[in-house]
Amino acid sequence: MKVALTIAGSDSSGGAGIQADLKTFISNGVFGESVITALTAQNTTGVFGVLESTPEFVTQQLDAVFSDIYPDAVKIGMVSSAPIIKVIAESLKKYNAKNIVVDPVMISTSGSKLLQDDAINTLEEFLFPLATLLTPNIPEAEILSDMKITSVDDMVKAAELIGKKYNAAVLLKGGHSINDANDLLYSDGEFKWFNGKRINNPNTHGTGCTLSSAIASNLAKGKNLYDSVEESKIYISKALSAMLDLGKGSGPMNHGFAISGEYNI
Repeated sequence: MKVALTIAGSDSSGGAGIQADLKTFISNGVFGESVITALTAQNTTGVFGVLESTPEFVTQQLDAVFSDIYPDAVKIGMVSSAPIIKVIAESLKKYNAKNIVVDPVMISTSGSKLLQDDAINTLEEFLFPLATLLTPNIPEAEILSDMKITSVDDMVKAAELIGKKYNAAVLLKGGHSINDANDLLYSDGEFKWFNGKRINNPNTHGTGCTLSSAIASNLAKGKNLYDSVEESKIYISKALSAMLDLGKGSGPMNHGFAISGEYNI
């Protein structure tokens, strides 16, 4: 069985972060491991508190994982401080980690800021150069490209700017009133659109975490980047189409919509 590691924050309500990543891993047929960078007091209406792990403890977790069950892919989500980002980068280089998918989590679905200002530069300097794929949404891509994105042409320009700046493939996620659920992949100087249909489901908590984890799952299984993105788009569309409705705000999706068997009756 292939193995994927998530390095991210915990979501106490289970819809995003580490919890969403692990659900996505098992639903996509890989064994999931986790390194927790922070605990959050969070639900579908917002983030109410963040308690960071220490850099030393993050390093201990990384050593424990890589020295025993070595992951075939790594997904990185919420990393909220510069010292934690630096130790993650050091460990990834030390253990020659591969198939690294970085979801530059800066703002939650509910609009809460999750990344400290001084951490953004550190993220760009230390972590992005190690990435196989970056998966920013429109607001995040505006920060990384230092440009306003208001059209499809802007998406193309921003994806190329980010990709060349960090020497990584970029999946720029659509939405935010620019298009439907169409995402743009920039890789090795080439562009590819992955079209999706807008699903009439207001419960989108954790969609970014889930998409990046699904891509990491597919990369862990040896699929190429294009197929990994395409299959992950299908997975997330079906998870949203299951129309799970939990919580008072933007609720989670059903990560396990395709799981069946004697234990889920």
